Formats: sequence, C-alpha cells, structure tokens
Amino acid sequence: QVQLVESGGGSVGPGGSLRLSCTASGNIFTVNYMNWFRQAPGKQRELVAAITSDHSPHYADSAKGRFTISRDNAKNTAYLQMNGLKPEDTGVYLCNARIVTNDDVGSRWAGDDYWGQGTQVTVSS
Repeated sequence: QVQLVESGGGSVGPGGSLRLSCTASGNIFTVNYMNWFRQAPGKQRELVAAITSDHSPHYADSAKGRFTISRDNAKNTAYLQMNGLKPEDTGVYLCNARIVTNDDVGSRWAGDDYWGQGTQVTVSS
C-alpha cells in the first residue's frame, strides 16, 4: 500500500508565498517522477510543475519564474515553493507520483501512478 500526503496549503493575499509538500510512504521501492497538478473550479486539471528522480524540473508557462519544484529522494518528498501568488493560482493542488513498489520488483518495473487527496490554495485580497 502506498500513500501520498500533501500539506502546506492555505489562504494568502496576492503576492504572497506558500510552500507545499508531498510525501510518499508505504511499500515503496523507488519513486520516479513527482508532479504537482492544480484543479480549479470549473476548469480542467492542469500540470503545474514536474520533477524527475534526477531532479530535472519542468514548469507550466503560468508557473515559470514564480514557482520552484524540488525533491528530497531520501524522504520521498517533493516540494513546491510558490512565490508571487496570483488569484488565478487558486485551486486544489494535487500531488502525483510514479512509484514502483516492492511488490512490483521483478515484474512491473514501470510501477503505477498514485495521487494524493490535495491541499487547498486560495489567493484573494
């Protein structure tokens, strides 16, 4: 069994900052990519930032220059530092990761995608 748990959301004014965390736990052999998605009301879920196991980042255009994704492989944790927040950044931020479990070893090396429950980020004045 694998769990992803997000934390760090909250309410801030425009221009504020938040740092989100996502920790994977359970029967884990290795964690490959880790992603942050945003689900805003009435909108499609969108990829905000992604990071590979060797720390190569990728950002949506809306996040470039304001958000920084990082990870600590020893802790199976990804972080999203969000600065210069705007009202349009409001939404539920969900962590997604491709994880190979100990049960997958030897047969399912690609692993599976896992999702957290999300953490709410609200940016308003």
